[in-house]
Amino acid sequence: MKISYNWLKEYLALDIEPTMVAEALTSAGLEVEDIIEYESVKGSLRGVVTGKVVECRRHPNADKLSLTKVDVGGPELLSIVCGAPNVAAGQTVLVATVGTTLYKGEESFQIKQAKIRGELSEGMICAEDELGLGDSHDGIMVLDDKLAKGMPAAEIFNVVSDIVFEIGLTPNRADAASHLGVARDLMAVLNHRAGYRKYAIQLPDVGAFSIDETSLNIEVEVEDPIACPRYSGVSISGLKVGPSPEWLQNKLRAIGLRPINNVVDITNFVLFETGQPLHAFDAKAVKGNKVVVKKLPKDTPFVTLDGVERKLTGGDLMICNATEGMCIGGVFGGLHSGVTETTTAIFLESACFDPRTIRRTARHHDLHTDASFRFERGSDVNATIYALKRAALLMREICGGRIASEVKDVYPEPQKQAEVILDFDKLDRLAGQKIPASQTLSILEDLGFEILDKNETSATLRVPSAKVDVYRQADIAEEVLRVYGYDNIRIPEKINAAPDATQIGQSEALRHAVSDMLAAKGFNEIMNNSLTKGEYTANHPSFDSNADVKILNPLSSDLNVLRQSLLFGGLETIAYNQNRKLTDLRLFEFGKTYHFNENRQSSSNALDPYSESLRLSVLLTGMKQAESWMSAQQAFNFFDIKQVVEALIARLRLPRNQFSIASFTDNLFEAGLQYSINDQVIIRLGQLNAQTTKQFDIRKPVYWADIAWEKLLGFVPQKTLTYQPVPKFPAVRRDLALVIDKSITYADIETIARQTAGQLLSSVNLFDIYEGDKIPSGKKSYAISFVLVSSEKTLTDKEIDHTMERLISTFGTQLNATLRQ
Repeated sequence: MKISYNWLKEYLALDIEPTMVAEALTSAGLEVEDIIEYESVKGSLRGVVTGKVVECRRHPNADKLSLTKVDVGGPELLSIVCGAPNVAAGQTVLVATVGTTLYKGEESFQIKQAKIRGELSEGMICAEDELGLGDSHDGIMVLDDKLAKGMPAAEIFNVVSDIVFEIGLTPNRADAASHLGVARDLMAVLNHRAGYRKYAIQLPDVGAFSIDETSLNIEVEVEDPIACPRYSGVSISGLKVGPSPEWLQNKLRAIGLRPINNVVDITNFVLFETGQPLHAFDAKAVKGNKVVVKKLPKDTPFVTLDGVERKLTGGDLMICNATEGMCIGGVFGGLHSGVTETTTAIFLESACFDPRTIRRTARHHDLHTDASFRFERGSDVNATIYALKRAALLMREICGGRIASEVKDVYPEPQKQAEVILDFDKLDRLAGQKIPASQTLSILEDLGFEILDKNETSATLRVPSAKVDVYRQADIAEEVLRVYGYDNIRIPEKINAAPDATQIGQSEALRHAVSDMLAAKGFNEIMNNSLTKGEYTANHPSFDSNADVKILNPLSSDLNVLRQSLLFGGLETIAYNQNRKLTDLRLFEFGKTYHFNENRQSSSNALDPYSESLRLSVLLTGMKQAESWMSAQQAFNFFDIKQVVEALIARLRLPRNQFSIASFTDNLFEAGLQYSINDQVIIRLGQLNAQTTKQFDIRKPVYWADIAWEKLLGFVPQKTLTYQPVPKFPAVRRDLALVIDKSITYADIETIARQTAGQLLSSVNLFDIYEGDKIPSGKKSYAISFVLVSSEKTLTDKEIDHTMERLISTFGTQLNATLRQ
């Protein structure tokens, strides 16, 4: 938000430099993020003075140039070469003296003494476009002969310079969203520092407001007093719409606003002066001479001021005439009801709208205006009439308007200002030191609080209606401390603290252990927002959008539901990195997912349909290792994501044979594995299909594992880790080449092998696969190694052969496997 130093000086008799103002505002919680110099004419015409052309003759070496002698009030005449066709002796002109910098757009150049075609030139006689005073370059500017020589041009053209403070306004400071609001805070700080009431705020006087006639009576009806607690308005006729006076245009330009016309400029000026948004309707657009504040049916089309047709939500508050909508209340005007060059009469609106209603509408339609900015944070319900009268008087003065009706003020349920009892001892405890009650009350009075009663221990205060978020003692303490100065709060010499010896639970410890393991494998942990786009689940067949937990008042359409899955946040991260040329990624994320189940709704507990669960997401994409001359690059594949999951299972000491593993494909996975225990799906992993990755414009295959962390922890053994000695006796390896059906998986073979060989079987490994013309059609050959070892003795050949024969027999019986010849 931009605040003008010149504006502030109109309300406070400031005698301090802008840098001190910036420091005072920052200390009061209105952080000045930047200080900008504004000039109505760039360069402020510094170095440009009036001069009298004493002599003018043709340049001897150039037909289109003239040699002049110009008197600028100095001891000597200046020799200036001029190319303007209209230069002549006796003229009073504007001269840019040597050293002056002139600007044209973003470009600038400095006037230097130089020779032009062999003749000395000691300055420049200027046209209006060369000074930034207009667009004409037909010739030099010729001024009134009565002007004195050497007079600064800035005095003639009333060049305005200003200092503008860029303030980072926090959401809770709606009362400071105006020049008067900032001036009040500044006054309180400066008075506190001075130790007495040195400064007093001067509000613009509206006492001259009066009714000129009653020729334009427009009735007001508010059908939704909750969304619109107060609606005020007045009619003004006899207006002449045109450009605003220079002073008003300069004020608006200083704070970054583009002047439009005098009527609209006045409404903007009053908005930034008082913080109260106004809206002017062309009286011809108010059909039936009636304004109705109501909500129109859902999907009603409405064309806004930017020419875009929008569908109303049914919750949008509309300002209507007797037959149709004219404006989205508190947000944006309509295309056909605004002020134009032909407007001669208006209905001027000054209202207070419900912040939640305005916030929902602004977010839904993605319309963020200066008015909605203030209404969303809460406007002063008692400021509507003052701002209305202030604008009406300016329109009478600037636009020649006549106030043509009584003030309409629909305020069915006047809001009582909050009253708070401030306990001085509690304030001291919150502050950390004693603050004299006299200083506290002085600060609060400067901030607009009314002291209803006081004694030695407390005071009863009436809160200004502009401070919509102040209603507790803690809020009062914050107001006092902002002005008192946090820098004035002493740091205690001793700080008491007690170490926390709480042991973390098993769930947290295992989570740390798995995170450490994944980090050691080169993974990066990511943390995505729990809020996400509802369109992700709506557009993907593997998810049910009805299960989304919807946000009633979303910040934007991109953050309108709670995530059902960690997948989409992970894919957003991959896309973000790939767009920045980071394509080789190992990612993992612990996070909660959220679901809504309408079948679980009950009257006893509104939370019954909602559930959340903690999950672990692991993602792989790109190449396994960086490009190197030592070895060729290899891309991640299905078995890499499976290896990560197997390592996780081993790290958690889960019995491998406890899992039932099955392959599958669906609308999410191109090819996948599903790990289950007791018919509960614990882990799903595989390669995501192209439809899913294409949604995020990801060009490389992505492998994903989705782990139900809380379910998985339920099967983690509770026993502590024990040491197992290295086997004393040698291990023996035997290999088998099995011919099996293509439908049989290695997991099937491993499970049968462990069940058959029992504790003698130390490990099983698949080291070769063959499919070709040397084996029957529909078959494949697996070469598998079996490592046998006993913890009690050295195995004999007979024992080893017996075990292998049992394995071959069992494979033949259960899998119809044969040995490859």
